[in-house]
Amino acid sequence: MKELVEIIARELVDHPENVRVREVIQDMNVVYELSVHPSDMGKVIGKQGRIAKAMRTVVSAAAMQQNKRATIEIV
Repeated sequence: MKELVEIIARELVDHPENVRVREVIQDMNVVYELSVHPSDMGKVIGKQGRIAKAMRTVVSAAAMQQNKRATIEIV
């Protein structure tokens, strides 16, 4: 799952070498903390947060197949 977030983020940004994903397990939830180059922040978030929301939807759907809960936080 972590690799999925990383692959999607690398395709969106201008500085793919600065994409970092950290997995944090909180109770029954998994939180993926995504950090990118400051100039790429807008590309990952998108207009009105649409890209970030789409990424969260994809990760959530993939996690549901494994009977888990997952979300993405952009830091």
